[in-house]
Amino acid sequence: MKRSYQSAKSDERRDQILQVLAGMLEHPQQIKITTGALAAQLGISESSIYRCFSNKSQMFEALIEFIEQTLFVLINKILQEEQCGVKRIENLLLLLLGFSQKNPGMTRILIGDVLVNENEHLQLRINQLHDRLEVTLKQALRFAAGERQINANLDVAVQANLFMCFVIGRWYQFVKSGFRRGPLVNWEVQRLILLPPQLL
Repeated sequence: MKRSYQSAKSDERRDQILQVLAGMLEHPQQIKITTGALAAQLGISESSIYRCFSNKSQMFEALIEFIEQTLFVLINKILQEEQCGVKRIENLLLLLLGFSQKNPGMTRILIGDVLVNENEHLQLRINQLHDRLEVTLKQALRFAAGERQINANLDVAVQANLFMCFVIGRWYQFVKSGFRRGPLVNWEVQRLILLPPQLL
């Protein structure tokens, strides 16, 4: 019982550290993230942080895992519940942009902005996540083509890449504008360009 309580307290502290780290990433001035600064924000010692994470890269890895799990739970929900192929594609794009808007700090991770001086493994994981998202869009396009909801001659690989380039571009603008230029700005107009009638 005692060990279970200690484990729960450790998990609670771990989550607290990650929440504060995510909050620090939302600072538009892009303050330098150090374990010392993180400890100061939490009001604890650096050694308390090291009892939960051996280094900063481990913290970023945990945040990447959170992003992956959150996105793919929501993606799977869209794929299971939405039977209209074009609407499925639109909802996937809206999810990726909406997640960014709600989680500005996580967007900095999604574009690799805060991973430049970290372990290169972290950037590889983000690259792999981008690839998985592009594959998901490609599969959604194939589904729509199979259901004859879009042009069967459409090159789904090229179109999926175009969608992903658009999403990453909006993420990038959001971060580089100091979170002033939201990823969903002008979405209602841009969706008509991304999903024009000739796609049908």
